[in-house]
Amino acid sequence: MKNKRKKRFLIILLIIISPVVVLKTYFGVENAIYENSIGKMNLQDNLINSLVDSKVLNQDGYDLHYYVSGKKNSDLIVFLHPAYSDHRAFDQQIDFFSENYRIITIDLIGHGLSKTNETQDKLDASSRHIAEIIELEGYDSAHFVGVSLGSWIAQYFALNNPEKVKSLTALGGYDINKKSDISASVNIGMIIRTIFSIKSLRQKAAEMCCGTEKGKALFYNTASYYERKSAMVMPGIIKIMQDRERTETRFRTLILTGEYDLDSNKKMATEWDSKLTNSKLSILNGAGHCANIDKPQEFNEIVETFLNEINN
Repeated sequence: MKNKRKKRFLIILLIIISPVVVLKTYFGVENAIYENSIGKMNLQDNLINSLVDSKVLNQDGYDLHYYVSGKKNSDLIVFLHPAYSDHRAFDQQIDFFSENYRIITIDLIGHGLSKTNETQDKLDASSRHIAEIIELEGYDSAHFVGVSLGSWIAQYFALNNPEKVKSLTALGGYDINKKSDISASVNIGMIIRTIFSIKSLRQKAAEMCCGTEKGKALFYNTASYYERKSAMVMPGIIKIMQDRERTETRFRTLILTGEYDLDSNKKMATEWDSKLTNSKLSILNGAGHCANIDKPQEFNEIVETFLNEINN
């Protein structure tokens, strides 16, 4: 009788453990192949020649890391990175825009060096963080450039602080005033990867966000500080993405999508553009979701032209 119980227990334990072993084995092999392919790429160790000042905004129980560069006493541009990434997503923009603008890049809460520690704050707290940062740096308004998640946070900041926004550039984003239509299957897949292999999560994010091999490798590197605990800030997206009555904004909006982005994302971007009276829509050829990483020169020139139109 005892042997039967023992055998039954072992069978149940095997049933429970087997999927975990399989998943960990799969993700481990997947990551080894991916990291080897990155190792073969001749990536530049440093994409920035400009002087960048690293700063910290102290919050209740945690620190927000942000980075300042560019021309002093010039118009300010705040760059906000995509999910899983950090401020390094804009390494290929810093030198280009530093010639004529003051630049701030931020490690959003839970990303990069901005660890959550024991705080209950979520991503929606980024609106408050940004307001404090630009005030500390001596500015009362800025141009905002957000990629994917960063574009949602830029919109949320504008919703709460419309007088502080000179313009909004949104790449790979869509209207936050409509509840998110993000694919449930994508969310579940990323949650599973977060549980079983954070490296696999970084890899999948890189593949989803970039269309070029170099772009994928660069994105993967920018996600190196994302960890399991980082996922605790993500529910803040629910507060950001809500059905709201849209109010007309005074600032101009540039909506950008990559040619190889998901059709659903491009469709939502087009719908968003159609609802605004002071916006412009452009597509970056040969680029994925994070076109600023895939095609930095083309992205930089489009955004520069847009900003010049506003300033002239």
